Amino acid sequence: MTGPGPAARRRRGPAVLACALAALAAACGIPDNATPTAIARSDVPAHLLNPVTPVTVPSTLPPTVAVPETIFLVAPNQTVTAVSRDVGVPANLTDILSALLEGPTDAESRFGLQSFLTGSRTRVTATVANGIATVDFTSNPVQVVGPDQTLAIAQVVYTATQQAGVTGVIFQIAGQTIGVPTAGGAQVSGPVGRSSYLPQAPQP
Repeated sequence: MTGPGPAARRRRGPAVLACALAALAAACGIPDNATPTAIARSDVPAHLLNPVTPVTVPSTLPPTVAVPETIFLVAPNQTVTAVSRDVGVPANLTDILSALLEGPTDAESRFGLQSFLTGSRTRVTATVANGIATVDFTSNPVQVVGPDQTLAIAQVVYTATQQAGVTGVIFQIAGQTIGVPTAGGAQVSGPVGRSSYLPQAPQP
């Protein structure tokens, strides 16, 4: 008895392959319905039934907050003038005077504003008691001589007394109280206030 010829075997090959694929699909559980069919709950993977909600861990870093504070620079007309600086919260007089020592910004310099203080090379600390601010510099903060020294001192006095409750300033260098010039020409080691520098007061 002879088997099917080559032509018959070629026709039967695709049919056998189709049957094998159909059997494989049935074994894998792939539905062959033409329309959507509900899947039994027991057939749904557990991680899809109970998804894990992401946990958000709050940052431990404090937000960056700053408030505008007033410092005083020297205007071209040889009086002090108010400008604003952002100082971290809670703002204190030490931080405000440190901002003063940094001097004018580039934009302020272009408008002719300047500072007669030494800049950030000098450190400062300030304490307030009974309305008097004791301002202690690590080195002499005044970088000018002659009448301009009065303007330099006025910058500090007007900046410190801008704060509520501060009426006068005592100057120290490395913890030692020093005398400072006033507008009237006197050298004063006690507290000085705005009334000692009226000629240097900001112009309206």
